[in-house]
Amino acid sequence: MAPSFSPGRSWPPSWGSPWPSRPLPRPSRRGTAPPPSLPPAWRLSDEAGGPFIDQVYVLQNYAEGWKEGTWEEKIDERPCIDQLMYSMDKHKYYRGWFWGYEETRGLNVTCLSVQGSASVIAPLLLNISARSVMLDRAENLLHDHYGGKDYWNTRRSMVFAKHLRVVGDLFRAQYLNSTDEKDRTQYVEDWTKMKVKLGTAIGGPYLAVHLRRKDFIWGHRSDVPSIQGAVKKIHSLLKLHKLERVFVATDAVVEETEELKRLLPQMVRFEPTWEEVEQYKDGGIAVIDQWICAHARYFIGTSVSTFSFRIHEEREILGFDPKTTYNRFCGDEEKSCEQPTHWKIIY
Repeated sequence: MAPSFSPGRSWPPSWGSPWPSRPLPRPSRRGTAPPPSLPPAWRLSDEAGGPFIDQVYVLQNYAEGWKEGTWEEKIDERPCIDQLMYSMDKHKYYRGWFWGYEETRGLNVTCLSVQGSASVIAPLLLNISARSVMLDRAENLLHDHYGGKDYWNTRRSMVFAKHLRVVGDLFRAQYLNSTDEKDRTQYVEDWTKMKVKLGTAIGGPYLAVHLRRKDFIWGHRSDVPSIQGAVKKIHSLLKLHKLERVFVATDAVVEETEELKRLLPQMVRFEPTWEEVEQYKDGGIAVIDQWICAHARYFIGTSVSTFSFRIHEEREILGFDPKTTYNRFCGDEEKSCEQPTHWKIIY
């Protein structure tokens, strides 16, 4: 979306640790930095003067859908289709989930029906007085340049921090019988030289699962399975691929996690100590989960989850067969469902 704005203007992301949606990989302090053309990251408080978001736009589809042969890119303010996940407090500020930042509040919340690429919203953002804007449910927009050479150069440069990769590698070796040598997932520290033929990587002898819960259950009810539905699919995949262990990355609440343990005795999770949580923070723990998922023999994720997307990309970089990577759970009521698109690296 950024190239659609005026040249020279910065439109930075506003906050750091985005749990539970999980973060984009961070550039390694010891690795190669991203291309110099990329803008610096600023925080909301640096620009907006505090934890207030002037305008929250909740993006949604058009209630009437679209008819075949009449596709057009458009955007309109419309009544909210689903119940808002924001509520007004006694001071008439909007409260909701702002990535764990409890002090953050919204001043205005508006629903927008959108149809088209991300750039379709640029004229609106360029002609409003708000200093800070949040786009909720931005997955309703199509990516203008997704999968192109510039995209992949940027993504490949975003190397997971080495100290977090080391933690993930030690966990793989200790609990999942997985090492780079056996799995054919040798990693080159210089991202510009990391070019691996697809199908080269085998992966460790385990299934990896990203099971997104919390607000995703509410926002994507039809294509996110219940715990029981997910477990049924996991057992099927373990049998199909002759695997005995499953690594699960999830933001499930305690009750759901206990249910998973009961129904999946083969389950392995990275459960950090209090000291590790303090040291790595939520974002670091998420990166460790992603790194372990990226090295599995087979991966299945959650529909339209950016956390799963990052794992797809990391496995693509490591050289896995796309059939072992681009998979997602179907909802309980879906007999079959469209699987994620394979975006091949362009070097």
